[in-house]
Amino acid sequence: MTYWIGNHDWEQPGSTPAALPIFRTTFAVDALPTQAILRVTARGVYDAMVNNHAVGAAVLEPPYTDFSRRVVYRDYDVTTALWPGENTITVEVGPGMAHVPPTPDRYQKLTRSDGPPRLYAELRLDGVVHDLSWQTSLGRTTFSSWYGGEDYDATRTPTGWRDATISDGPAISMTSAPAIEIVETLTTQAITQPEPGTYVFDLGINFAGWQRLTVEGPPGTTITMRPGEVLDEYGYVRQTSDGTGGPIWDTYTLAGFGPQTWHPKFRYHGLRYVQVDGLPHPPRPDTIEGLVLRTANRQVGRFACSDPLITKLHTLIDRAIQSNMYSVLTDCPHREKLGWLEEIHLVFGPIAFGYDVADYYRELLKVVAEAQTADGLVPDIAPEYTVFEGGFRDDPNWGSALVLAPWLLYRQYGDVDTLREHFPAMVRYVDYLTSKANDHLLDHGLGDWGAFDESTPTQLTATFGYLRAVQTLHEIATVLHEDTTPYKELSARIAEAFQRAFPRYTTQASCALALELGVVPASSRGAVLQQLIDDIIAQGNHLTVGEIGLGPVLRVLAEGVRHDVIWDVVTTPGYPGYAHLTTLGTTSLPEYWNGYGSHNHFMLGVVDDWFTQHLAGLQYSATDLVIRPVVVGDLTWVEAEHQDVRTAWHLTGERFQLEVTTDRPAVIHLPHTGRITAPQSAEPIGPATYRVGPGDWLFVREGESR
Repeated sequence: MTYWIGNHDWEQPGSTPAALPIFRTTFAVDALPTQAILRVTARGVYDAMVNNHAVGAAVLEPPYTDFSRRVVYRDYDVTTALWPGENTITVEVGPGMAHVPPTPDRYQKLTRSDGPPRLYAELRLDGVVHDLSWQTSLGRTTFSSWYGGEDYDATRTPTGWRDATISDGPAISMTSAPAIEIVETLTTQAITQPEPGTYVFDLGINFAGWQRLTVEGPPGTTITMRPGEVLDEYGYVRQTSDGTGGPIWDTYTLAGFGPQTWHPKFRYHGLRYVQVDGLPHPPRPDTIEGLVLRTANRQVGRFACSDPLITKLHTLIDRAIQSNMYSVLTDCPHREKLGWLEEIHLVFGPIAFGYDVADYYRELLKVVAEAQTADGLVPDIAPEYTVFEGGFRDDPNWGSALVLAPWLLYRQYGDVDTLREHFPAMVRYVDYLTSKANDHLLDHGLGDWGAFDESTPTQLTATFGYLRAVQTLHEIATVLHEDTTPYKELSARIAEAFQRAFPRYTTQASCALALELGVVPASSRGAVLQQLIDDIIAQGNHLTVGEIGLGPVLRVLAEGVRHDVIWDVVTTPGYPGYAHLTTLGTTSLPEYWNGYGSHNHFMLGVVDDWFTQHLAGLQYSATDLVIRPVVVGDLTWVEAEHQDVRTAWHLTGERFQLEVTTDRPAVIHLPHTGRITAPQSAEPIGPATYRVGPGDWLFVREGESR
């Protein structure tokens, strides 16, 4: 049984305590231990200190789980924080996502509760659990809502300490995933004053994290801070239901005349701007700074090229990924903060190119599996902190993340264990979809979400998700040496039903989805691809698809070696299109083609796969490395690196030069005709194709420039 530490005021049903609970324990150490490990978690969000020093770099702990069933702990090495004699551990606990009660005056996406904030803590000195007695009071944070904001009153002093309550609670488990940390500090780029006493600080980029206030003034002065992504026409922060969400604000009440620094601790914002009221003195540039937060997954990939638009798109996509790379992959860091599942597989390539997410995805997939219901349904969000209706709860392209994401993890990192761990749950999910099918077709869900052309039938997109899940389960069963016959046969039946139901394709999305599934007869594939291309050209080189059709469109065009069409799609100005997204003044990727909704959402970011896998030519998996750069448009150079592999090509007139640095064997395809100068030890294995080993390689080709 796990024993949880609670606060009397917060444990009273229906109570609204004056501040968040704070817990402390004092213990004596006669001789310093060789190792001291503090194990901490909370139902909520904790901030732990040992002798007034933070226990580690992790913030906003613990990560998202179903807090009623499992809470994740982290072990901190606090050996150097102890001293001989009396030591003190202090932990303040906020409600976080575990407890979101109604706050009528401030924004909320949802309300829910697994119970009031509680603490779990255990101290091991040289491997032996040290007995701790905890007291509790109410701290200085007087309000915290995961959505609505946070208030801190520095004039308060915790008093009336009493013994903490002890109760049982959910199980705990250790995480190996990286924690959320402060990864960057932003300085104010501009300060405006839309009216006397109101200042707006521009931190330069849209990010997820905290604003840090540095201020001095009379005790009792209250500063109000309103975060936002955008400004209105009058220069004020604009908080809207479809963007940031609102109203959201934080307050800080000063305790004395000296300089004071504060930032929220128990929730986070998505923001670029901070509107500040109540400053006792005119601001300085360092009055507000930005603390960028994200899960500290190691950055492993970089990309740049000669085209400013493409480089900017890559930057916008990467910033959106970072801003949503929290304990789960969220859709946006402000309005929802929920783990919508389609993005974890639809945009896996750009995520895994930029960051080492092996451990991160393993923990994320545990959360997805825990969200599966008894009948096999995988809801569209995990954890399922609120139960949506219809397609917002049950869409095969969302729920199939339980099948597709482990497969992608295997392809990227060779992770067989995660496939094996979740295989039974995958089978239950496919069985659930089969139980809902009518003549092997599904007809429910959200369709091609975000599409400009909304006429693609939901039955087509839902059946696409169903068949892709079954096809992938067949591949997984093959790797695991499980019986593949049921999935091979079911795939064939679904494909036949798909062909009967959709003998013709009427939208860009339907063409691409059918081609991606392999249900188009070989004799017709060229015609369907040309139909897709013709429609794109007829639309002025614009796509009409949403997030479900987007990746398939780009992939089937690339497979058909129509990079020229993709180039035109990416670079043609106007709406809807990627070039249009770069003209909106955003510093992170917008949610929709028209720029509405969130300005920090990576849903449309799958185009980054084309940048890295084709323009840079870096096609990287756990078992193979193929370098096949594409020269298209007016590009003159592209550089990319992932892990310990780097490619860089430059085009000058008719001279094409490719540099490769690799830590493993690779197959290299040169894209030009003409005379090749290759390293003597590079093994020719086909026209303009070489096999190389680890090392640095230089290839030059002179002749036709494009």
